[in-house]
Amino acid sequence: MTEDSPHITVVFAGQSERWAAWVDEELLAAGFRTDLVRWDPLRRPPEGSALTDLLAAPGRVLLMLDDWYLRFDSGRYRAWADVLRDIVPTHRHRFAALSVTARPLPEAARALGPAELRGVGRDEARRRLLGLFGVTVPRTTGVALERRRRFPDDLPPVWNVPRRNRGFTGRRPTLERLRALLTDDRDGGPSLVAVHGPGGVGKTQIAMEYAHRYAGEYDIVWWVRAASSATARENLAALAGELGIRDGGELGPLIDAVHNALRTTDQRWLLVLDAAEDPDRLAGLLPDGRGHVLITSHRQSWSAHGAELVEVPRFDRIESVAYACRRATRLTEREADLLADALEDLPLLVDQMAAWLDAHPTTPVSRYVAEIRDGSPSVFGVVAGGDDPRPFQAVWAMAVNTLHEDAPEAHELLKLLAYFSADVVPVRLLQSARSADLPPHLARMAAEPSSWNSALRTLSESTAMWLEYETGPQADTLTVGTLRMHRLFHRFVRDSLPPEDRAHASRTACRVLVAADPREPTQPQHWGRYAELIPHLAPSGALESDDEDVRTLVLNCVEYLRMRGEGEEGLRITGRALGHWSAASGPTDNKVLVMSLQHANMLRVMGRYAEAEDAGRAVLRDLAAAGADGRGVETLRAVNGLGGTLMALGKYDEAGGLYQRAAGDAAGLLGGRVPLTLRLRTNLATALGLQGRYEESLALHRAVLGARVAVHGGKNQLTLLSALNTAWVLRLLGRYGEALAIQEQNSRLHRQVLDRDHSQTLQAEHNLALCMRREGNVPYARAMMRSVLERLVRRRGRHHPETLLVTSDYAMLLRGAGETEEALGLAERTAELYAAQLGDAHPYAIGARDNSALVLRDLGRHRAARALAEETMDRMNRVLGPDHVWSLGCAMNTAGARAATGDVAGAVALGRDALARARARVGDDHVLTVNLQAGLALDLRAAGETDRADGLERDALRRLAAALGEEHPQTRYMRAGLRPYWDFEPQPY
Repeated sequence: MTEDSPHITVVFAGQSERWAAWVDEELLAAGFRTDLVRWDPLRRPPEGSALTDLLAAPGRVLLMLDDWYLRFDSGRYRAWADVLRDIVPTHRHRFAALSVTARPLPEAARALGPAELRGVGRDEARRRLLGLFGVTVPRTTGVALERRRRFPDDLPPVWNVPRRNRGFTGRRPTLERLRALLTDDRDGGPSLVAVHGPGGVGKTQIAMEYAHRYAGEYDIVWWVRAASSATARENLAALAGELGIRDGGELGPLIDAVHNALRTTDQRWLLVLDAAEDPDRLAGLLPDGRGHVLITSHRQSWSAHGAELVEVPRFDRIESVAYACRRATRLTEREADLLADALEDLPLLVDQMAAWLDAHPTTPVSRYVAEIRDGSPSVFGVVAGGDDPRPFQAVWAMAVNTLHEDAPEAHELLKLLAYFSADVVPVRLLQSARSADLPPHLARMAAEPSSWNSALRTLSESTAMWLEYETGPQADTLTVGTLRMHRLFHRFVRDSLPPEDRAHASRTACRVLVAADPREPTQPQHWGRYAELIPHLAPSGALESDDEDVRTLVLNCVEYLRMRGEGEEGLRITGRALGHWSAASGPTDNKVLVMSLQHANMLRVMGRYAEAEDAGRAVLRDLAAAGADGRGVETLRAVNGLGGTLMALGKYDEAGGLYQRAAGDAAGLLGGRVPLTLRLRTNLATALGLQGRYEESLALHRAVLGARVAVHGGKNQLTLLSALNTAWVLRLLGRYGEALAIQEQNSRLHRQVLDRDHSQTLQAEHNLALCMRREGNVPYARAMMRSVLERLVRRRGRHHPETLLVTSDYAMLLRGAGETEEALGLAERTAELYAAQLGDAHPYAIGARDNSALVLRDLGRHRAARALAEETMDRMNRVLGPDHVWSLGCAMNTAGARAATGDVAGAVALGRDALARARARVGDDHVLTVNLQAGLALDLRAAGETDRADGLERDALRRLAAALGEEHPQTRYMRAGLRPYWDFEPQPY
């Protein structure tokens, strides 16, 4: 391209920016010089000079004819027709035109001979565009490899934005401000903008218009309905499937995986959080990466989370008039001006009332405006109960009253819709509800698609609700799938209903939700339905209901939340429901007891273990008070939940006792191979392992593994977990070769069956790294453990229990590799975090501090290492008793710390006592016993008892070689006379 290249001025309206950008790119690629001129029909005066001024530029003028240019049905737009008619004949050779509208072209526009681009493919559109300027483009069948701007008619590959509002008007300064802020990525992080303002100013519409207008700039555009955190989390998690991420069960890891994908992708993405009114609860959904995040909210407090704020004003008058004229074509500009003045230029009301006038063509506009300006809701027979400003109440009262008089069935439907969530009213569920669940007139209407859709269209036209269509069951019709009701209007309708109407609507809404319940909350194929139902529980009144079927629905929704790991939302729902249910039915009612159990589960999921313990014990007391008749399964589930809490609190003996009894009861009541029995037996095996009873734990894990293989097959997630548990305990028993053989295959199957970043897959790879370390393959173990830790940090954060578990082990891997300073920092931070989360007296906090003492000794800080080792040994003895394997491990390290400070006698005394206890607890051949024996031999030799030391050392070497082999790294380590040590490894539960 040179200065002599032909020049083209491309004139477009802001709404057609995507088309203009594509045209510009194609013209530049063809060798033309271009200028883009944005033309705002609302702002520019429609005189002839408006176009003749463009002719001062060299070359030709290309007019893009879109919906804006073709609205010649009011004075402002008719003037454009006059301009085209007057200017084009004289300067015809200077003008060319493109049509990007589906509307029929008026005569003045047809005279330009525009090329039709809407509805054709990219290649044909390019041929037609360049053909306007005499460039012949041959038809090609090849595939273009260069990255080009997306064709405007092609949406991004990943896209779920609501359909575009074709009546969107104005807002150019706001949209340009959004674009400038979102594309300013100088800091290298995500661009985050919050559009804020009071209800009714059009925040959602602006976000939708931005997404559609700039869709060509993105590869991923994802819309999240964020009015409730539950809906927001499920909406964001739904992006995982579009990004090729498998759903592994819990929403938290799934959302983390989405965040990781967005952070690492080179694709261009836009995430929209609509109606995000709770920044503190929703901020965790914000991803990192070089993408764009657009939020709509009333709240300015998003700025505290890094968002740039853009305030949305009301329409200015010219926008109000233009929008009203487009919404109600019979309005003159003067009438639209009067209407806008009465409605104070609030977009929601302008939309609502223009729609009403369009639906009532015989109503004089002046009379209508006077009634709105001077009337009150009571004039229209509606008693408003909310705090909405008077214009809102008057406008909506008129709309509701008109529905009551002219379309009573639509009015009845509106009252019912107000008892679902305003964000997405599930009209599809209503239409598919059982006829017995609906009032007779609504049942008849729902059964007839034409009547049903007609009533919904009446609501949309009279109240400016937003309809979204989907393909009908026969795939040859469109039917309304969802409906959006503005939250202010939703509240107005509810508040204006008399008590009897409220009760009736609530009962009906609850029956509709009950009918939609799949009744299988543990099955992944139904999770989407439960996510759809949960936002409607509160507005329908289901959480306060005393109906047994409704309570079952709520419990199923809670179980879904438990399965998805959604503790915060589950805690909110269980707490609210329990308050009402207990007051109405008493604490020993069956449904109340089950909800109490779920409440305890949610407390545990949230890490509030002390509260979860109190709640779990209360459930068992209530169950006992209610009698065991018919409640065996509930008792078993309550024991299972309380046992998990006790293990989290380090109360392993009590947890083991509970599981021992419950597993036996479950086998007798339900059978040995049902899921609950196997889950209780697995938890018992885990508790036995935490008690240090490894042989018993291994036997039980193997038995459960066999049962699960028989029931589920070898590649089921639960079967894989049992195999992982088996390999884990084998490693703790020192049977490293067996553990490694199982874990290598187990890790491969995890990666095949589950997502690579699934929590269970990461746990499998973590154990594989530990097995490799024990077999001497430290480089592999370190690389694997580092990879697991990095993925956990991305998915869970540095403070999550799963992350801390791996961090603790990684610190000791670094110690073994000689990177002691880094190892000490990780070990100390892990100990501090465990203490903060679980308390100083928790075994994990104590064990992590013992690891720190071990690294301090390596650094030559012997006195500090001994003081910390003595402290941790004493604490572990007090918490778990001196015979627990962790207490014995602390004793091994403390003996080494005493020896390092010259206290050989103290080391010998401690070593002898610990060795005797280890022999009694885990046997003579266990690796812990053998290492204690080797350590005692070192200290006896230092104390001058050479013969006794030599005998102990020879016996220890013989036992270790028999178990691991003569050339195993640990055998060679012991043969070299080096000091044995014990790493504390926190265990998963």
